[in-house]
Amino acid sequence: MPIRQLSETMINQIAAGEVIERPASVVKELVENALDAGAGRIEIVTAGGGLNLIRVTDDGSGMPEKELPLAIARHCTSKLADDIHDIRSLGFRGEALPSIGSVARLSIRSRTANGDSAAEIGIEGGRVSAVKPAAANRGTTVEVRDLFFATPARLKFMKGERAESSATSDVIKRIAIAFPAVRFTLAGSDRTTLELPATDDSPEGQLRRVAQVMGADFPANAIAIDAMRDGVHLAGHVSIPSFSRANALQQYAYVNGRPVRDKLIAGAIRGAFADVLPRDRHAVTVLFLTLDPAIVDVNVHPAKADVRFRDPGLVRGLIVGAIREALANAGIRAATSGAAGMMAAFRPGAASYAHPGPANGHRSYEAAYRASGFAGFDPSRSSQRPLDAGFANGGFGENDQAAFDAGSLHSADARAGQDEAAETLLGMALGAARAQVHENYIVAQTRDSLVIVDQHAAHERLVYEALKNALHSRAVPSQMLLLPEIVDLPEEDAERLALHSETLARFGLAVERFGPGAVAVRETPSMLGETNVQQLVRDLADEIADNDTVDTLKERLDRIAATMACHGSVRSGRLLKPEEMNALLRQMEATPGSGTCNHGRPTYIELRLADIERLFGRR
Repeated sequence: MPIRQLSETMINQIAAGEVIERPASVVKELVENALDAGAGRIEIVTAGGGLNLIRVTDDGSGMPEKELPLAIARHCTSKLADDIHDIRSLGFRGEALPSIGSVARLSIRSRTANGDSAAEIGIEGGRVSAVKPAAANRGTTVEVRDLFFATPARLKFMKGERAESSATSDVIKRIAIAFPAVRFTLAGSDRTTLELPATDDSPEGQLRRVAQVMGADFPANAIAIDAMRDGVHLAGHVSIPSFSRANALQQYAYVNGRPVRDKLIAGAIRGAFADVLPRDRHAVTVLFLTLDPAIVDVNVHPAKADVRFRDPGLVRGLIVGAIREALANAGIRAATSGAAGMMAAFRPGAASYAHPGPANGHRSYEAAYRASGFAGFDPSRSSQRPLDAGFANGGFGENDQAAFDAGSLHSADARAGQDEAAETLLGMALGAARAQVHENYIVAQTRDSLVIVDQHAAHERLVYEALKNALHSRAVPSQMLLLPEIVDLPEEDAERLALHSETLARFGLAVERFGPGAVAVRETPSMLGETNVQQLVRDLADEIADNDTVDTLKERLDRIAATMACHGSVRSGRLLKPEEMNALLRQMEATPGSGTCNHGRPTYIELRLADIERLFGRR
């Protein structure tokens, strides 16, 4: 077949295959155009999951009539100067509108602030119609109908309306977080309306927008991030370890205001939380990276969801270091979701009968039983009669009072070792130990809350942190191999390992070059015992190639320390003295990350006094 020039329509349809994957991709491109035009209000309407209709209306600067034909021509844009490395807008390729018009029925109606009237242009399956006058307010309205009608094969790859609508909502939320001063509305016959009112660009306004998108419980369980390294600024919020999710869908990352899904950033977040979250749990994060556009390449893929950093090691180190420092400085905090779960467990079910009795809403013991139909039962003669038997004339009798004082409540205080906690202990984060229940849970009291601590999980974290600090404060002991292990590798991998040989030596792994395509391993960390040296070295080479780090070896050593901590900590079922319980609480307060154990489970739950009072109807 001879070489020939493809038609403009075919070129646009090929581009659409990369840029326009589904209705959510169309919404993303159109909303980004509206934001680049300076819109303060953006309204999105969809039907049929976006396949039947997508309409995006904004109040931005609009386009003059003479520029409408250029707007739907390939590689025509107002957002890019002569320097491809200085990209400061969301869009810049000039491909979205012609790509959409090649596979759908597209119309654009726009009016500038100084324009006397609006103008409209249409494109249907690649065929452009003439510009004509129209009626519109300032801004632009883009309407897309019958998406993929010109490429029906693509329709077979679409999911149901609900799935496509959900993807569109996710796109809007992801973009909206980066633009808190813009009002977003998403509506349509196939969805409930999503409305995100404008806030402002201050840190408080940013957090309010995050709460609109991620829920009101996130700010209460979040830690602020603010760090700078070599001209790269990182800001945002991450969740405390005990507030996590089963997937990474609530991890939002932005590079110079652009929403991205970057493997390096996701890996850095995972590495930062590796010590405090299990592998099947994920932190909730909103992170903003701000850096010189010249040191980040956003022109990696037409969809612009991927980026490439000139110095990936710097970015990864900044994210990991900033998050770990923030977690260490945040002190000990329990997730509010734990208290909510406890309240739900304590809350009694709805009563199956009314209370038509006295004014206080309670009937007498006898009346309740008689009304229940147990006519043969006389509560006044029952040996199991609760409460009533202990009261005489509305209170305790002398003998009953003495028995009560010497009973369970007194023994509970005796277990706690004190009748009344010291005022200083009540002011501590975890308060004063009052009792130990079921030989595993420490009950503590602060001035305004009740704290329940899992003694084994808490002590496991404390032992692990001590082992880890001892492990990384000095060189890791190593064992010399009787015969060096020769590992064959590609030459570039061998070179990377040689460059990191000093760091690897600190972790007990002695590696040196052995010819152009191999390394010799002479020592391995003693803690690893007998290990597969070949696999370990290859894993390290792969990680250095991806992230320029040697965290694989560090993580293996940390996992061994975690196992040792689990077996060396206070076991469930061990009775603790009052001073031991309080000492454990004080250690938890002083240890970073002690809100979760090595496996990611919470070590304590805090229930506020106000919540307890609500449980009993006092509030």
